Amino acid sequence: MGYDMDRFVGHVNEGLICCICRGVLQDPLQAPCEHAFCTSCIYRWLLQHNSCPEDRQSLDLSVLRPLYRYMRNDLNQLQLHCTNKDRGCEIVCSLESIDSHECDCEYSQIPCPNNACPVQVERRNLYSHVASCEFRAHECPNGCGYIILGPDDAQHNCVAELRTELELLRSDIICQMEDKKQEMQSRLNSQRRHMVKKESLLQKDIEQLKSQMSKMMSKMQDLMATERQHRQELEQAELGKRELLEIMKNFQKDSSSPRNRSRKAPHSPPPARLHTMKLKIGEATAL
Repeated sequence: MGYDMDRFVGHVNEGLICCICRGVLQDPLQAPCEHAFCTSCIYRWLLQHNSCPEDRQSLDLSVLRPLYRYMRNDLNQLQLHCTNKDRGCEIVCSLESIDSHECDCEYSQIPCPNNACPVQVERRNLYSHVASCEFRAHECPNGCGYIILGPDDAQHNCVAELRTELELLRSDIICQMEDKKQEMQSRLNSQRRHMVKKESLLQKDIEQLKSQMSKMMSKMQDLMATERQHRQELEQAELGKRELLEIMKNFQKDSSSPRNRSRKAPHSPPPARLHTMKLKIGEATAL
């Protein structure tokens, strides 16, 4: 439905008037035949017809297009009175800005914000109405702190309201405690699983360390046994070396004696014994 012609100041071009409602175009659409209509008007028309209401040419929703730009500009620049003119608003503004003005117009009728109040007042009188509205909310004068409405004063019971408030608070606390309990239980379960996993890894590391220590102990025992054997062999070699040195010393002493050189030594060691003595001397020297 278009804007009422009586609201406009000055002449309105015929091309900016809806062919159906004969009001100034609102949310306009244009047919290929260049006739323009309000969107709501042409939609209702095409529900029952399939032609242009002006020249009866075939028409379908799919061919409707937005208004030409120059026509849109002309439409937006039209001057009209506020819809609250009869209540005292004297504002005249362009069609482009009329909606913005009427949303904030002081003469617009708006409902009272107090629940259950059926009164609608002008925006400029809203504050004074709310201050004296019988449905306005206010705090209980008996000190319970409960917010009540004017008509509910007679039914208000401070004890009952406080008891209800206490029950609601108790229920809310219980719910919060249950939520915290579940959250803590979930955290504990997560930490427990983490500790079990950590313990398993530590146990595995301990077993590996035990195995490595066992192998090291076994190697140490083998090394100690080898060392004892080497020590015994060294002691035996040292003893044999001393014996050989003593034999060689006695042999040299006997060989250097003049009396023994003049006669054949009856106690000369046999060749086999001399060979054995050389071998022992070589081993002792190597050690």
